[in-house]
Amino acid sequence: MVLEAYTYVFAIGTCFALLEAYNNGANDVANAWATSVSSRSVTYRQAMILCVIFEMTGALAVGARTASTIKNGIIPPTAFKDNAGVQLLAFASASAGASIWVQWCTMHSAHVSSTYSLVSSIAGVGVAAVGASKVQWGWADGQGLGAIFAGLAMAPFISACFGAVIFLLIKYLVHVRKNPVKWAVYSSPLFFLIAGTVCTLSIVYKGSPQLNLAARPPAFIAGVTLGVGFGLFVLSAIFFVPYVHCKVIKKDYTLKPWMVFQGPLLFKRPAPADAEHAASTVPNYNVVQEDNVATESESDVAARREKAAVINGDKKVAGSDSSVNATADAETATPNYTQEEYRQLMRDAEERHHANLRKGKGPLGWAMRSLHKNQIRGGSIHETHNLIAVVKRIPAQIVAACLYGAHYDIHTAQVGIHGSPEGRRMERVYGYATKYSNEVEHLYSFVQVITACTASFAHGANDVGNAVGVWAGMYSAWSTGQPAASKADVPMWQLGTTAAVICIGFITYGYNIMKVMGNKLTYHSPSRGSSMEMGAAITILIFSQYKLPVSTSMCITGATVGVGLCNGHIKAVNWKRVGLLVFSWIMTIPIAGLIGGGIMALAVNTPKW
Repeated sequence: MVLEAYTYVFAIGTCFALLEAYNNGANDVANAWATSVSSRSVTYRQAMILCVIFEMTGALAVGARTASTIKNGIIPPTAFKDNAGVQLLAFASASAGASIWVQWCTMHSAHVSSTYSLVSSIAGVGVAAVGASKVQWGWADGQGLGAIFAGLAMAPFISACFGAVIFLLIKYLVHVRKNPVKWAVYSSPLFFLIAGTVCTLSIVYKGSPQLNLAARPPAFIAGVTLGVGFGLFVLSAIFFVPYVHCKVIKKDYTLKPWMVFQGPLLFKRPAPADAEHAASTVPNYNVVQEDNVATESESDVAARREKAAVINGDKKVAGSDSSVNATADAETATPNYTQEEYRQLMRDAEERHHANLRKGKGPLGWAMRSLHKNQIRGGSIHETHNLIAVVKRIPAQIVAACLYGAHYDIHTAQVGIHGSPEGRRMERVYGYATKYSNEVEHLYSFVQVITACTASFAHGANDVGNAVGVWAGMYSAWSTGQPAASKADVPMWQLGTTAAVICIGFITYGYNIMKVMGNKLTYHSPSRGSSMEMGAAITILIFSQYKLPVSTSMCITGATVGVGLCNGHIKAVNWKRVGLLVFSWIMTIPIAGLIGGGIMALAVNTPKW
């Protein structure tokens, strides 16, 4: 029996479920990859490609084929009293509440957890639908709200500890040595061993329900994980060490990537005669890009300096000739802009970015030129010239929506506007971080790519099942006319659709979260970033072992703070940004719950004829 009368509810609920999946990609997945992109281990476009490959592979190959339709037992199945219509309406309201809140946060670059938003929304729906007494507020064998929200406090702290320990190992084993490059090259197999073991355990416990690896004997699990770890150890010693020895120590700029397969033979490869004087063969990870202030005219620069305020210490630098450092201080002091002037500064920076995009020859360049040419002019929207402009802008807006994120400069956005309060704050934070050798950092970029790809694989295999759970419950109730069980099979097409929408969310809108994460918390580099990701992965493994749900985003944030503190000063972390993140996490609980519960209350109590 199909609940034909509720078909429209299922359709609306499906839209909100897919919107929730889209925001999951734009929020949680973007936060997971922000560390790698901020560290410059991968570019944003490379992250997009790797995300699609590993998210889809994890979801379709070894992803969960069953999902908890009533998230972690928050609302007992018996509470609906075999009323499939009310259950369908409850799931639709929960998806609506979570997606509306996360969408608003994403639009305003405020990072929140999609999982906690959904859990809070379901709790609010439960109160409205079956009463507060029927909602599992306690521990409930690790499935109630008490267990879920316990991770809100514990996970970031534990992640911070693990991330700090791993980075301190790298710091004192490699960075502070007299010859850190050689120490980094010859100790790299050890960190491949650690990364391989942690990542394999992450797949076993977090992302392999279909393979049923977590149910195997401990000896089997230990053999698989250590086997993979030591396998990477041996392969890196045979192939990776000779390759980076030639590239980093010998500075062989003629080396090609495919030559890595020559293995130990590369030790005998002679370096070019001019290798010592050639340009560096590795990227410059210490460069902190800023917005294109070089395009400012001399008069603009002079005006900006003139507006510098008494921010840098106790010196009066604006327009002062009494100090020999007045010019230098005026360069770095925070200008005393009014709020409107600061907003105009932000608009100007965005316009410079758009001007660069308009110079492109591809589809995005055409779209940006078309939008610039057909702007909405004065008068009401129904004026003829505005109606024509709206029609002309539609195809360009579609193209821009699809491609704009792939061309966004994450690093420039993370640094902030030159001379702005945010930019000045980050200059101070970066000043407390030691900038290590680029050659050393380059080695850890390979480890970080492994950890980031594994995180995406595990997310696709496990978290996609969570994201699709409520949608699967709606589909089951609608298609069968019976209330969905606490565990229900998830059709392959729903898993694939959800994974694809998550990837689309990351590609098209992930930049909006990535630009405020990563480098805006603390200074990033590949050695720091790989420590953050491994620290977060270990924490997730521990919580998974005890069946305690935890947010991946909160773990990576905690690990970022922990590694930042390893710079040796509390000011090496942007505590203002951390405070805003914690505030958004806490506010998610009541707001998402109120939105979901309010929608459910209105739907249940709608007048009937």
